[in-house]
Amino acid sequence: MLKLKVNEIEVEVEEGLTVLQACEKAGVEIPRFCYHEKLSIAGNCRMCLVEMEKSPKPIASCAMPAADGMVIKTNTPKIEKSRKGVMEFLLANHPLDCPVCDQGGECDLQDQSMFYGIDKSRFKENKRSVPDKNMGPLIKTQMTRCIHCTRCIRFATEIAGVPELGAIGRGEDMQITTYLEQSIQSELSGNVIDLCPVGALTSKPYVFEARPWELKKTESIDVMDAVGSNIRVDTYGWEVKRILPLINEDINEEWISDKTRYACDGLSNQRLDTPYIKYNGKFEKATWDEVFKIIKSKIKNTSKDKIAGFVGDLANMESSYIFKEFFDRTLDTNNYDCRTSNYYKITKDILNAKKPLIILGESFFKLESADFLFNLIKNFLTNNKKIDESWNSLNKISTDASTVGSLDLKIINEKGNIFENLKASNFEIIYLLGQDN
Repeated sequence: MLKLKVNEIEVEVEEGLTVLQACEKAGVEIPRFCYHEKLSIAGNCRMCLVEMEKSPKPIASCAMPAADGMVIKTNTPKIEKSRKGVMEFLLANHPLDCPVCDQGGECDLQDQSMFYGIDKSRFKENKRSVPDKNMGPLIKTQMTRCIHCTRCIRFATEIAGVPELGAIGRGEDMQITTYLEQSIQSELSGNVIDLCPVGALTSKPYVFEARPWELKKTESIDVMDAVGSNIRVDTYGWEVKRILPLINEDINEEWISDKTRYACDGLSNQRLDTPYIKYNGKFEKATWDEVFKIIKSKIKNTSKDKIAGFVGDLANMESSYIFKEFFDRTLDTNNYDCRTSNYYKITKDILNAKKPLIILGESFFKLESADFLFNLIKNFLTNNKKIDESWNSLNKISTDASTVGSLDLKIINEKGNIFENLKASNFEIIYLLGQDN
């Protein structure tokens, strides 16, 4: 461990950490724009300047490794003057259009200019103007606001693994752009919106929708895949305005996919919110009372063997439980299932194969729950007589968040012939709960 002093506070930090991280451990906040704990160090903005004993000039704390015996000061007149100077340069070419910027209210540049900046500028020349870039249907660009922190470039290269963003030019002529002037292809592209400390990169679907202080924020879990990413749902009244990631180092760190981020559009656009009844091959609008009367009549006049139900991957466990109780107690039948994968030919081939081979990827065994899952799969194969002395069979596991809950509730057809009956059109009524596969 390294021992150093920050504003007369002695702290111990691990070797390899930076001065900025040491200051944070001492409880001292250091302003920054380009630094991000998940990205490589760039040292572009110089906002994180601190004073180090025996150093003739301030140092960039984000790029300076902590060393034993360091004496750091963050609140001296020299540092305050340096930060004001850096902020003055950053604001020299910034359009200062906060009233019409979607980043307003949650903008790092706004906050830090209030805390560390000055109330006047010596820059009298014309501000630079940068043409906006077309980065696709999800990211809105206003590149005149860009302060060249390069967070977006480093994220695309280091986290998303798609090096499509880069910088051309130098000095105030530098521009952030896609090399081929095309939209970003990464499925994680929306994260650059969260990373951007100014309003240069904002969300196109969210443009001019609401201000952050008007939104109610609710913590939740993403159901669009089996990752279980932690998310924050921002609502205005009864309308979901946007989805943002929450930090969870064990699951999604602080990133989410574009599917997770923008799936909420389906709650308001082209949503089926009115019941329809088919008459003579055509759908006609109806009231809920009319629909429920028809459903009740159909169920009453249909044999329970002719009724089936399927739970999809977007149904919550509470609804799934009521669904199961309805079939078990009211209809007295177990013609239900949550495993739609039986529709796929490859799954049927595996189930019917005498010697199926199920392969688990290397990353599977890095999970803390790998042993439990491995035994679960093994027991399943053993119970279905797919493992014996002459043959061992395993495959990769693939599921989604909701199906895990449905399996826990045992929404499973024990006979295993529900799909054959479905294909043979043996059912007259099919109840689909959150199922669109």
